[in-house]
Amino acid sequence: MYYQYFGLTEAPFSIAVNPRYLFMSARHRDALAHLLYGVGAGGGFILLTGEVGTGKTTINRCLLEQLPSDTDVAIILNPALNAIELLASVCDELGIEYDHHHHTLKTLTDNLHSFLLENHARGRKTVLLIDEAQHLDFDVLEQIRLLTNLETNNEKLLQIILIGQPELAQMLARPELRQLNQRITARYNLGPLNLDETSAYIQHRMQVAGMSPERVVFSPAVVRGIYKATRGIPRVINVLCDRMLLGAYGRSTSHVDHDMLQIALREVLGEQAPESTVWRWVAITAVVLLLVWVGGWLLGKYSGKEDVDPLNVAAIQTPSATIPEKARESRAETLAPAARQLPGAATVDVIPVLESSAGAAASIDLQSPSEKVDIADVLLPPGDTLARLWELNSDQPVPPVPCADRVQDGLACVEGEVWTWDELAEIDRPMALEAITPERFSAEVLLLGIEGSSAWVYTETGIGQVSLAELAPYWTGRYRFFWRPPENFTTALTLWDENDVVAAVAQRFAELDKQPKPLAGRGFNRALEQRVRLFQQQHALVEDGAVGVQTLLKLNEQLGVDVTAEQARRQLQQGYSEEVVE
Repeated sequence: MYYQYFGLTEAPFSIAVNPRYLFMSARHRDALAHLLYGVGAGGGFILLTGEVGTGKTTINRCLLEQLPSDTDVAIILNPALNAIELLASVCDELGIEYDHHHHTLKTLTDNLHSFLLENHARGRKTVLLIDEAQHLDFDVLEQIRLLTNLETNNEKLLQIILIGQPELAQMLARPELRQLNQRITARYNLGPLNLDETSAYIQHRMQVAGMSPERVVFSPAVVRGIYKATRGIPRVINVLCDRMLLGAYGRSTSHVDHDMLQIALREVLGEQAPESTVWRWVAITAVVLLLVWVGGWLLGKYSGKEDVDPLNVAAIQTPSATIPEKARESRAETLAPAARQLPGAATVDVIPVLESSAGAAASIDLQSPSEKVDIADVLLPPGDTLARLWELNSDQPVPPVPCADRVQDGLACVEGEVWTWDELAEIDRPMALEAITPERFSAEVLLLGIEGSSAWVYTETGIGQVSLAELAPYWTGRYRFFWRPPENFTTALTLWDENDVVAAVAQRFAELDKQPKPLAGRGFNRALEQRVRLFQQQHALVEDGAVGVQTLLKLNEQLGVDVTAEQARRQLQQGYSEEVVE
């Protein structure tokens, strides 16, 4: 199966309810808290509503696991019953004996009442949970309301939980059901996941299935597409992601992309791009081309220069469309790594190096304008970029596969995909960008930071700047970079986890806060969780209190653990300056 192809132990997106894959978003925690409060209140009705697939069954499982041991529960999963059948089902669930051949509504109610009184005398509570309650008839709802009349002087003998789709709340709001509606002591409508929760949900299920935390199969850009298509409904997310992983397996790729998303949407949800959308883009393109032609004609007319048709490709000066000869040679050399001696951080950059009167290289200001480089010099052969990235982050020799699924010499590799330069600039690390040459060869770009509308890049002759507009047509949107996770970190840390990784994370927060003593030892306590939530809030991260890859990346950034883009530029510049002096 495809999960073996991705190194997983099982299919991560099964629609079956598996407690191991439990993902409690803030909404799920609130819903569970409302249910537990209602049960503890001792009487009346509890109402939980939510759209199909939002996780109501998950909440049910959590509630049943957290109910006190002195609680007896009757669960009705098929409410398409009349009043007598419902009472008989409740008696069956609670083990109440009655005459199966000659029973009436009164005899069933009397037997249930006697059981509730005996249970109360033994100090036990009784809960009736009805799933898919929107299918209950009016007469059955009225009979359920009458069950809450079974009470003592102090409390109700039966606690009733109604779970259903949003139309259940609308049905209870009808005037004829106002008596039941007024007896609801706790109610909650479970909404879908937001974008950040959708991303965390997908990553959580992949990691539970055995994927390493630093590996990214669903890039942020693809997750946005999934969220838009599913509206954050977990069940639909599962079906869609399962189909996308199967598509990636069929194509023998290590990650999913937008093409696979569109195919999965058509196959799973039956969605297709409307024909009107295609014609709208054709019309927009025609208008843009017309404006470009008019602008070029006016520019030539009023500048006094020879008119140039902007639609004539031959008349437009473009960067060279080929990789330089030395890059081709470098590509060939990568086939025999042993024959090549990588120079490490010592490179020759295109930023002018000034020599003092003594002949020594003077310092260079990285913020000063640098020489613009040709786009062809920026496109490097695959493999070279990761090797140089490794040397920027480690003193150890470059491993055969630098970007592996495991941590090597303390370094982990992150792979991702974004849509905009803004998203890339927020990462602020030296990284390898996946690119494609005009001849459709694979290439990479070593990005050393983004400044305004230009990018700092590494070339065979050193550091330079290139326009983002020039670079954009070659970039696929995918990137890779290295970072240093805490030792033995494999999955996100959550409340009550207990291991050495928790202690290491608590120590990093103590260093950040300049505190002599960390908030926790090996146990992930409430104090550490609150500190993590505050940190996530300050840095616009998903505020879930868990310590995952994104939280650790930002924590490393604040502590200076990982090499930033600017530090990488200075390191390369210093190596070049020393080489010039020698």
